[in-house]
Amino acid sequence: MTPDLVVSLALSAALCGVLSTLAYRKAVLNLDGSVAAFAVGMVIGTLGDLTWLILLLLFLLSSFLATRYRFALKEAMGVQEGVRGERRASNVLANGIAPMAVAIAALPDLPAFPRSVSGVVFLSCLAVAGADTLASEIGVLSRRTYLITTLRRVPAGTDGGVSPLGQLCALGAALYTAVVGWIALSYVAGAYGLTLTVPEPTAFVAIPILVGFVGCQVDSVIGATLERRGVVSKKTNNLISTGTGALLAYGLLVAFGGLTPT
Repeated sequence: MTPDLVVSLALSAALCGVLSTLAYRKAVLNLDGSVAAFAVGMVIGTLGDLTWLILLLLFLLSSFLATRYRFALKEAMGVQEGVRGERRASNVLANGIAPMAVAIAALPDLPAFPRSVSGVVFLSCLAVAGADTLASEIGVLSRRTYLITTLRRVPAGTDGGVSPLGQLCALGAALYTAVVGWIALSYVAGAYGLTLTVPEPTAFVAIPILVGFVGCQVDSVIGATLERRGVVSKKTNNLISTGTGALLAYGLLVAFGGLTPT
């Protein structure tokens, strides 16, 4: 085990341990959700890098703030997440498996998926998860909700329901994730002497914004069709959407000329 890996493990364990404990105490996550978050964070922090881990934690923070926003009203409407807004392990894994897979795939630094551009795919996963979370948690408060497949009015909280407010939140979340992530990852790339082979900042910003917003729409379409029929659960829908986001981001990187698949 190399000294760098030991340091990375120690820092990831300390950061994940403190923050998963705080998340449990503040009712952001329940007990099994906190354990799952610790595991996801350790994989991303050690196989990806600590910057990826910090970006993941920023996603968790924004999700918490969106969940608690006007929580009493959501509770009165019967559309709140959990009892107090807390997430379970299934929620964490539904949004965390795709980013973990990206971290694992990036580890060998293969020509088909070099570490210098893997951050774009990682950011795109977070952008999908963030866009969906904010669209759901804030958009559910809108008085104008429409089924995405038919555009007919439906009650707030309906699977596959979208609203102008929710769409705006989805775009804002994708934009926030892309810009903050580009700044963080570009700094890390410079610090490690990596050469970014995609147009910068165009791809680092444009791809996660596009993928985040489109991935949110994919989530809504699945919600309006398969989820409403009981074919998939909400968590499975989240997993499919974030995974689709990763694949779409990879395809766009190829199209941008940032990498050549083997």
